[in-house]
Amino acid sequence: MGEVDPAFIQAIEHRPKIITGLEAGGIPLIDLSPLLSSDSLEGYSKDHPQAILDLVEEIKGACRDWGFFQVINHGVPYDLLRRLQTAAKEFFDLPLEEKRKVRRDEENPLGYYDTEHTKNVRDWKEVFDFVVDDPTVIPLSLEPDDHRVRVMNNQWPEYPSDLRELCEEYSRAVEKLAFNLLNLISLSLGLPAKRLNDFFKDQTSFIRLNHYPPCPTPHLALGVGRHKDAGALTVLATDDVGGLEVKRKTDGEWIRVKTIPESYIINVGDIIQVWSNDRYESVEHRVVVNSEKERFSIPFFFNPSHYQMVKPLEELVDEEKEPARYKEYSWGKFFSARKLSNFKKLTVENLQITDFKIAK
Repeated sequence: MGEVDPAFIQAIEHRPKIITGLEAGGIPLIDLSPLLSSDSLEGYSKDHPQAILDLVEEIKGACRDWGFFQVINHGVPYDLLRRLQTAAKEFFDLPLEEKRKVRRDEENPLGYYDTEHTKNVRDWKEVFDFVVDDPTVIPLSLEPDDHRVRVMNNQWPEYPSDLRELCEEYSRAVEKLAFNLLNLISLSLGLPAKRLNDFFKDQTSFIRLNHYPPCPTPHLALGVGRHKDAGALTVLATDDVGGLEVKRKTDGEWIRVKTIPESYIINVGDIIQVWSNDRYESVEHRVVVNSEKERFSIPFFFNPSHYQMVKPLEELVDEEKEPARYKEYSWGKFFSARKLSNFKKLTVENLQITDFKIAK
C-alpha cells in the first residue's frame, strides 16, 4: 500500500485536516464497575443502589448528547485483548499471498480483505472479519420477496495458529459487555432491561481486525471514510495510536477521540436510532491515518438476527404526540446491501436509514 492509487483520494471537502491537539475530551467516560458488582438489572427499579441509577442516567446523557462514549471497568480481561492484538499483528505481517488464502468475496464476506470502500472511496486499511455465531445466516438476495438465505462461515488462516481460539474467546467476552450495554440503554429509554435482547437470538454480529498501515499522503486519504454504523451498537478496542474522529453534534466539527488505556469506545448505531424513534442518534465518524505509525483496532458490531424488521419501538411511539419517524425495514436485506457495497464502487449512494424516514 505504498503507492497512492487515485481510488484512495477523498473529495476535497472530505479530506482530513492535519492538525494536532484537538481531542474530544468531552466524550463521556463511564465507569461500569457498579454493573459488575450488581447481581442483575432484571427488575430494575428506583429501589436499586444509587450507583446503578446514576449509571443509567450517564448512559442516557451520553447516548442523547454524543452518540459516543467510553467505558472502563467493563469486565473484558485486558490480557485477552492484548493477546488478540498480538496475534492480529502477526497475521497482518504475513506476506500478502498468505493473507489472501483466506480472502473474502461476495459469496462469503468473511475473512481477509484489503480493497474495502466507504462512500465509494477506497479505505486505507486491511481487515479480517469473522462472525460471533458461526455459521451465521443472511438473505441470499436483496429482493423483498426472496426469502432464501445463505450461510456465512468463518475461515481461519493457518498462522497464527492461536488466532481462531483467541478470536472465539474474545468474542464471547465482548458479547457479554455488549448485552450489558444494551440492557443499560434499554433502561435509559424507560424500558425493561432485557426488552431488546430477543432481537439478537440469531444475531448477525461480527468482529473486525483492522490494520491501518502508515500512509504517505494522510492529508488525501482516510483509513475509513465518514459513515454511520448500520447495526445496534459498536464496541471498539483500539491501540494507543489515535485516529478515530467523531463529528460533534453541536457544531459539526470533526473531533479526535482521545485513547484511554484499557477502555472501550462505544457508539450508538442506526438501529438504536430507529428503535428509539430519534431519541438517540447514530453519529458520523471516520478514521484518519498518519505517515509514521501503523494502527490497529478491533470493533465488535452488535447486530440483530437477519429476519428482524426494524422500526420504532411501540412503547416509544404515540400517534398524536410522538408518531413513528421511520417505516419498518428488513435488517437482513439492509445488512446484505451494505456488505455488497464493500466489494464494488456503486453508481448510487449506499442504503441509509434516511431512506425509511417518514416525512413530517
